[in-house]
Amino acid sequence: MTRLHRPLPKSIATVSLSGTLPEKMEAAAAIGFDGVEIFESDLLTFDGTPNDIRALALTLGLSITCFQPFRDFEAMPDPQRARNMDRAERKFDVMQALGCELLMVCSNVSPLTINDDARAAADLAEMAERAHRRGLRVCYEALAWGRHVNRWRHAWKIVQEGNHPALGLLVDSFHTLALNDDPSGIADVPADKLFFVQLADAPRLSMDVLSWSRHFRNFPGQGQLPVADFVRAVLASGYRGPLSLEIFNDEFRAAPARLTARDGLRSLLMVEAEAGGTVLPPPPAFDGVEFLEFAVDDEHAIRLGETLRGLGFHHAGRHRSKSVDLFRQGRVNLILNSEPDSAASEHFQFHGPSVCAMALRVDDAAAAIERANGLLCPEWRERIGDGERRIPAVRAPDGTLVYLVQPAPTGRTIYDDDFNLTADTPPDALVTAVDHVAQALPMGRMDNFVLFYHAVFGFAPEQLWEIADPYGLIRSRTMVSPDRSVRLPLNVSESRETATGRFLTTYAGAGVHHIALATDDILRTLERATARGSRLLGIPANYYEDIGAKWGLSDQRIEQLRQHNLLYDQDENGEFLHAYTETFDGRFFFEFVQRIGDYQQYGAANAPVRMAAQAQQRPNR
Repeated sequence: MTRLHRPLPKSIATVSLSGTLPEKMEAAAAIGFDGVEIFESDLLTFDGTPNDIRALALTLGLSITCFQPFRDFEAMPDPQRARNMDRAERKFDVMQALGCELLMVCSNVSPLTINDDARAAADLAEMAERAHRRGLRVCYEALAWGRHVNRWRHAWKIVQEGNHPALGLLVDSFHTLALNDDPSGIADVPADKLFFVQLADAPRLSMDVLSWSRHFRNFPGQGQLPVADFVRAVLASGYRGPLSLEIFNDEFRAAPARLTARDGLRSLLMVEAEAGGTVLPPPPAFDGVEFLEFAVDDEHAIRLGETLRGLGFHHAGRHRSKSVDLFRQGRVNLILNSEPDSAASEHFQFHGPSVCAMALRVDDAAAAIERANGLLCPEWRERIGDGERRIPAVRAPDGTLVYLVQPAPTGRTIYDDDFNLTADTPPDALVTAVDHVAQALPMGRMDNFVLFYHAVFGFAPEQLWEIADPYGLIRSRTMVSPDRSVRLPLNVSESRETATGRFLTTYAGAGVHHIALATDDILRTLERATARGSRLLGIPANYYEDIGAKWGLSDQRIEQLRQHNLLYDQDENGEFLHAYTETFDGRFFFEFVQRIGDYQQYGAANAPVRMAAQAQQRPNR
């Protein structure tokens, strides 16, 4: 079992960030990294000397943890072998100017390399001896696509045979786990021979490992590789050097460097704790969505209130000191905030009527905030009035506030404390709870949100879906709490004309674009909502002809679905019925859903039909 220790130093390879080499280093330092790996191409394109980079690192308080990569070195025939030794000496010159004492050598991919471990060990030993004379060291890494050496154990065997104090092993989680290699044996590598550790995660993809590595790596917690198990083995070896990120990702290289660096450091803090090396408070236990808060002005508050009444909500109270109204039914609480000079007001100025905050029910809000703080997500505090309850909150990556509401032992609610509640008897509820809340994200930000919800709240990412919109493709992935009481689908699209793209254009940024409300009797809910004046999204008749054949539904069932504009899906565990409202001001819409049996998905097969129907309602494309 891994023993707790002081946190290991945190490093990031400059190839992981966008910008010039100084910009990358400044971003890493500003976020809190201890060091950087200098990637050779970043140095080659820098308009300055290695001494300049050394001075900048000292100014920023960064160590230069590694210089890399040194390629196609070991087990080469002459004259390439002699040239490689000369090339190594030139790299040593650069390293001494940089103030970096460790060079990474990756296993040879050249078609000229000789399949001879003894020759490879002798070459690395000679290189290490030359480095040692200068006070430098060399670490050897097995590339997953190495011509003869592609497993860490093979690299370790060669390092052992080289038997030089300045020669050690570098292990990389991607190169190990992408080949389904077992990292547990790393625990048996002597700590003084494990010179460096690089971390990267990745989604599981069916493609050649080189392309996979060069374009789709991401931070621990964003992919599907067991990086925590890898780190657990590293810690068990007694390794005390840096945990360093080496990420090749096209979207990361186009994103703001500080945003990427913050995600990187957050991922390292999380995975070190997951591996048992440090301690973070565990994620809270959840009990669903407590409330959703809409930023509105007075005009939109009236119009949205009318829309909510049509959906079965009743006006339940007015805030004691602010221009804030509460609408309720079942366990669903929707807050309309038109208070001037507030966070909601600022949100409205940028985005128009929109969801500005979400509250989640948790068992321990204080511990949840402590965990968030430990993962670079500080608590948000807004002014409150006399007698009002302070509700702890953090900001999601798009700026949306996420409140954490812990039930009071007295049973008194936040609404009892903060609102003048009406004494009217509420009508029968048409819905029971919030089923899921879908968010539209700018292209390139999916991994950013996945890491936030996974690290801070312990949510798990579900399957990635690709959904056809009439005007492009939408990628969707849902983050779910362990008990599935909170479900947050995340949607991105490259096209500005898809439903997701149009929302981002209208909304001026990421945000909630639809809210699904659960019901136990969707036919009753739709009949009553329609009677109250709700306008449901019309579904094309051809859809019903198709699902009748697809699922073997009776003519009576198909007609029932058609009359109510209901969409239908099923899997081996149950059935799913859902219907949509028309969009409010082109910004967001509501969905009624009924889950029958143990159906756990979201009717993704019906999403193209919904988006086509919404596109047809647009006055002008």
